[in-house]
Amino acid sequence: MTVLSTPPPAGPAATWLRPWHTRTAAALAALAVSAAVAVAAVATSSPATAQPGAVVVSENFDAGSLPAGWNAVDGAWRVENGRLYGTSASSSANNKITFGRHLNDFRFEATMRFETVSAATRWASLGIDVPADGATPWWIATMRSGTTASNGLEFAQRTTANAWVVTNTASAPYAAGTGRDVRVAVEVNGNQARWIFDGREAMRTTSLQRSTDGVQALFVNGATVSYDDVTITELSPNGYLRPQGSPLTVVAHRGASAAAPENTLVAQEIARRGGADWIENDVQPSKDGIPFILHDGTVDRTTDGTGNIRDLTAAQIKALDAGSWFGPQYVGERVPTLAEQLADLRTRGGNLLLEIKGKHSRDEVATIIQVIRDERMMSRVFVQSFEVDALRYTYELAPELPLGLLRSSLDADPVAVAKDLHLTAYNPDGNALLARPEVVAELHTAGVAVMAWTVDSAGLWQRLERIGTDGVITNRAAELVGWNAAFMQRPPAELTVEITSPAAGAHLDRAQAPVIAVAATNAETVTVTLDGRPSAVGRELDLAKLTAGRHTLSVEATGPAGTATTTSTFTVTVSQAGLGYLILTSGADEAALNTMTVKLAHGQYAQLAGWVDRQAGASVPAEIAGVIAADARTLALR
Repeated sequence: MTVLSTPPPAGPAATWLRPWHTRTAAALAALAVSAAVAVAAVATSSPATAQPGAVVVSENFDAGSLPAGWNAVDGAWRVENGRLYGTSASSSANNKITFGRHLNDFRFEATMRFETVSAATRWASLGIDVPADGATPWWIATMRSGTTASNGLEFAQRTTANAWVVTNTASAPYAAGTGRDVRVAVEVNGNQARWIFDGREAMRTTSLQRSTDGVQALFVNGATVSYDDVTITELSPNGYLRPQGSPLTVVAHRGASAAAPENTLVAQEIARRGGADWIENDVQPSKDGIPFILHDGTVDRTTDGTGNIRDLTAAQIKALDAGSWFGPQYVGERVPTLAEQLADLRTRGGNLLLEIKGKHSRDEVATIIQVIRDERMMSRVFVQSFEVDALRYTYELAPELPLGLLRSSLDADPVAVAKDLHLTAYNPDGNALLARPEVVAELHTAGVAVMAWTVDSAGLWQRLERIGTDGVITNRAAELVGWNAAFMQRPPAELTVEITSPAAGAHLDRAQAPVIAVAATNAETVTVTLDGRPSAVGRELDLAKLTAGRHTLSVEATGPAGTATTTSTFTVTVSQAGLGYLILTSGADEAALNTMTVKLAHGQYAQLAGWVDRQAGASVPAEIAGVIAADARTLALR
């Protein structure tokens, strides 16, 4: 449950007291006016999270025309009734409108509705990396009107040869059809992206090929589609933080090591085909300084040879059989060089979580980085190590590479260590992490992801997911991919919302200053109105400006499970103490204050009301004079 309110002052207390001004209380006491005790405004604040910053585009099309900077490259685009309409009469016409600016890390959201389609296979897309003039190549996240098809959702590239490269497909839980609003989003971090359909992640990719100047776009093919509430928000550059509701990132430990000989290209291929997001492998140098993919310090366990890897030349290592120990079908598999592994990933797809194994000199780390550069894989490699020096060398030589620190047990202060080492992720033993689950939230607050190793149990996967772990390094990558698929089929968690302050039915004195607080579960947006007018969670209610009597707070929360609403009423009461508060905080001049407080102290309410009416806008500010007079007349009738 999330309790939404303004944050409390610094300190350990989860609640705070907001008394009315002490000078006001003292003055009323001096006048012997019975003052009501101000009720505390109690709320809790959820911890800060590593949330992104600027909203780059926010467009609802209410202006009635195409927004400035939106370029209708081809096709018919128009704005009507607060929506943007795009029409493509032909399945061969990929009509588009470009806008925005180049961003490496962003969330692209829109409400999409198929108005008409020529066939259920026709589609609309969010363009996630598109030249401003609409030329190829470009990348899109596509939704068909027949969204439940196996390719109802896609990540795809249109190449310079005008050919399609579809990298990922998925089906949605229901068909978009026609006439139905669907809220969709894509979260992009470099070459990675997540496709989010009505609040639920449907698939992800690690295969984007990003440009240096592509912007955003909307596409329509063989249909008329309307768009509304288009929003582009810049994200934190750490795309390894798992959004709420998304499944665990799957990291295949030494490739598909449960199904093939570890740290080989065949293990990498099986892991890739099984749906792993990342391949995790180990790198060490040969005697002649060539980085090879091998876990142990010797070749004894995983090849038909013997000896320390650092005592063997590259030619000697390449002559070894690295597969027959695992099974006869793998006879002849070789120990790959780092360059060979990266070339395979570059051409066939996938990203590498590369562990620098054991002690490495700065020159040896520099060689590893040079190989990564030469293979054009700097944007698709994540370096981790138990060795702090290796991470420091990596940061000095290539600060753009993300870094992860491997730990068998947790540091006393993982956040401080992460800051010192410039970590993108803190990667502890899974059981050690489960013993101190609060560390996950602390690291997330600092913008650091958490990937646990090496976890092969579905029960532990569930526990790690519940504490917010971002990724799991596992020998059973294909099983975890399947577990994730089942995780994504869960019904949306129940959406609830409750107004916690002011309390329902509360009778509040003018001197009180309650804060609007809302408790919501599984909500993405919360909208508040007071007596039908917009308000906000965390806003302090100024009861001096409200009329006496009942007032209604209404709250609407939206989330993956739909919409939930609630209302609550409170009453602003009239009292001698409250009227004294109004007078002393009215901003009236000193002579007027003296006159009003004397009449108040003697209970001359009718005279006070008449006097204030005459002074409204003169010695007493007009906006408060009416409230003082109204309260005084109410007291005169009692």
